Amino acid sequence: MKLPIVCPSCESALRVSQMKCEQCVTEVNGNYELPLYLKLTRDEQDFILEFFLTSGSIKEMAKQAELSYPTMRNKMDDLIEKIQKMK
Repeated sequence: MKLPIVCPSCESALRVSQMKCEQCVTEVNGNYELPLYLKLTRDEQDFILEFFLTSGSIKEMAKQAELSYPTMRNKMDDLIEKIQKMK
């Protein structure tokens, strides 16, 4: 199941309020912001993971995705810009 990051009613960002240990049933309650990586869409997270798994090679990512290098570079630049705005 995908972790929801946006409210289905008003589209505001969701926050973590409770976590539970399945082993000992300890519960932690509060109001915590999601880590930046989890605020990204599934596709953006997959893109970052693929970048990591190709040892940071945009050229290799483009080859595996059967896209041109400039197209892949543009995707990278768009994601970088989005992350910079989120910080």
